[in-house]
Amino acid sequence: MKLVTFKKLDGRVVVGELRGDDLYSLGTRLSMKEIAAGDKLPSRDESFKVMKHKGITMPLMPSKLIAVGRNYAEHAAELNNALPEKPLIFAKYPSCVIGTGDVIQWKQAVTQQVDWEGELCVVIGKRAKFISEDEAYDHIFGYTIANDVSARDLQSSDKQWTRAKGHDTFCPLGPAIVTKDDIPDPHNLRIVTSVNGETMQDGNTKDMIFKIPFLVSYLSQTFTLEAGDLILTGTPSGVGKGMIPPRFLQNGDEVSVTIEGIGTLTNTCQILDV
Repeated sequence: MKLVTFKKLDGRVVVGELRGDDLYSLGTRLSMKEIAAGDKLPSRDESFKVMKHKGITMPLMPSKLIAVGRNYAEHAAELNNALPEKPLIFAKYPSCVIGTGDVIQWKQAVTQQVDWEGELCVVIGKRAKFISEDEAYDHIFGYTIANDVSARDLQSSDKQWTRAKGHDTFCPLGPAIVTKDDIPDPHNLRIVTSVNGETMQDGNTKDMIFKIPFLVSYLSQTFTLEAGDLILTGTPSGVGKGMIPPRFLQNGDEVSVTIEGIGTLTNTCQILDV
């Protein structure tokens, strides 16, 4: 199922299903996180086509956003970084999360080098702690798209990545979560990121250094992974900092990330102090 969270005309936020270009209400009162934690997907028995609504929102609000750095060899190389011997883990904050169509915002007094990173994002279902690689898929609910927006100047100057990666609005997410049964091989998906219609990244998840079952197991040894938690699995080459000369997001830019089988996540950029 391709599940979305949308706002009804009366203002209520509910879960629905995308079927092609059409949105269907599933008649469930459960939130996306509650569905992810459960044993069954919503029934289609009472579904109906939604003719009007107030828009698709972020799919869910996670308690944890765990990200993996330099998980594609070509991306590590374009930034002159060595390949990691073990996963390079960092975190983003829930306040980073926005939905498709929302605005990425920052002040140029804080950062002047805002970059894009299109990524496949794992959505946890059943609670995971101290699990093996063989058990990993049993704890995955599905997959969505994330843009790990990054302030490169802060990433360089601060050494720690908290401000660079954890800035408000710096994790666009969505538009849909596709349940794992509809993506039998998450390691063979094309990822394309474009800025103002120009392709910047064109990669494939087959090039991940550390694969998804290993990452879920590895992270579960340190963190309790709860339903709705997110794992951003890394970005392919083609980020702005790696270009000659470097290129960064500007006021009014539109950035889109497309992953086959999931959809397209699109956001505009706004510099607040121009």
